[in-house]
Amino acid sequence: MLQITPIPALSDNYIWLIQQNDQAIIVDPSESRPVLDYLAKHSLNLTACLLTHHHSDHVGGVDEIKAHYPHLTIYGPEECAKWATEIVLPEMHLTLFDYDIRIIDSAGHTEGQISYLFGNEYLFCGDALFSGGCGRVFTGDYQAQFDTLQRFKALPSFVEIFPAHEYTISNLRFAEKVMPPSCALFEAQERAEILQSRKQPTLPTTLEKELTINPFLQAVDLAQFITLRQQKDQA
Repeated sequence: MLQITPIPALSDNYIWLIQQNDQAIIVDPSESRPVLDYLAKHSLNLTACLLTHHHSDHVGGVDEIKAHYPHLTIYGPEECAKWATEIVLPEMHLTLFDYDIRIIDSAGHTEGQISYLFGNEYLFCGDALFSGGCGRVFTGDYQAQFDTLQRFKALPSFVEIFPAHEYTISNLRFAEKVMPPSCALFEAQERAEILQSRKQPTLPTTLEKELTINPFLQAVDLAQFITLRQQKDQA
């Protein structure tokens, strides 16, 4: 059993900290100070860093963290070669904290984005999937992003999903416009608004939940996905 904590960063990022006993792994450190402060406060030993893609709001803290932990193992895709000490490719497997970690091709938002699936239980997906939404297709390769979502849909429904941004409320407002009314959507909106009013994260989510509230996961084909994504971009 892992303890997984969101460390808020920038305006709406989460740096996920994965803890087992006094050992820790971080995912997509956009800033260094919140991570270093948390590690010091809780007397944790940082053992690895996982990068999903190269955008600055996911790697901005890496250099400073590396200065404090010069022997830190940093995993990332080819596009993160500037920071990564180990390049990982889709469908490779790692072992960390006794978990088998599958690397999942998550391209679309960037050309080489990846996600990390811990033992069919926890998915760290960067900007590939959000609660109620998905990442902007900066590559223009809508097929790649659609294919990424199909890979996620094939995972067990109980998988917990840890996106890197707090976008849930705005995503669900869009979902309300493009999906039929449903109790699941209404309840998700209500829950998200209550949590955010308390300054609490709306994440993680689960695949089971996302299949009912996320319009991008409900797109039946590429054309429908493109229409939805372009509508959201203009919203």
